Amino acid sequence: MYNEHLLTTSHPNETSSSEQNVNNPERIASTVAGGALVAFGLKQGGLLGTGLTILGGGLLHRGTTGHCYMYEAAGINTNDTSRSTVFGKAPGILSGTIHVKKAVTVNRSPAELYQYWRNFENFPNFMQHLESVTKIDEKRSHWKAKAPLGTSVEWDAEMTSDVENQRIGWQSLEGADIPNTGTVEFRPTADRGTEIIVTMMYEAPGGKIGEWAAWALSEEPSSQVAKDLKRFKSLMEAGTILTTEGQPSGRSEGARPMARAARA
Repeated sequence: MYNEHLLTTSHPNETSSSEQNVNNPERIASTVAGGALVAFGLKQGGLLGTGLTILGGGLLHRGTTGHCYMYEAAGINTNDTSRSTVFGKAPGILSGTIHVKKAVTVNRSPAELYQYWRNFENFPNFMQHLESVTKIDEKRSHWKAKAPLGTSVEWDAEMTSDVENQRIGWQSLEGADIPNTGTVEFRPTADRGTEIIVTMMYEAPGGKIGEWAAWALSEEPSSQVAKDLKRFKSLMEAGTILTTEGQPSGRSEGARPMARAARA
């Protein structure tokens, strides 16, 4: 169990343990998850609610101070950028790699879909969490995405594979706020459509804490990708994107000419 709340109320010497040992993405995730757990616990009431409220308070303390007593006891500092994992990020007890694989069938040819996807600057047209993708050169691009609490995360990425009309692969470069890698495949179907298969792997900020924060915001990664693919399908087949209310989204209006060009 995560019992930081006990330590926060009984730790007599803050001066020796005030060093930040939690990186900023983890702090954001801890704060969001902690706030959600406190709110849910207060609403729930009873013994379970009390436990969730205490747990949420511990996460809030972790996020606002940037200090984790569990990390301190284990000699871990995810704010230390000199240590690295497979993604080049500092590891922690709760760090972890998230795998997502989703597919959708679109009534367009592999060539049409490949051409649209090949231009990464088109991604914000259907990926809700992306603010922008800017081309650096033929292989590299700069990405900026929305994060909780009005913040944003950025990274540079490069293409790792490019098979025309079949497959595109990419990975983030060193120093990314959220290290990630992925592929998209375009497989023709018997009815002249295309099955798009997206496979992604990324290191969630705060590991399980990051997952809790995503759950609290209804932004679970697998669900995000599925929604983005649904939006892409609507954009490529109808030239617009329908919101949950059934109305065209504002962003899709600017994307409509590109969708038409992809079908031309």
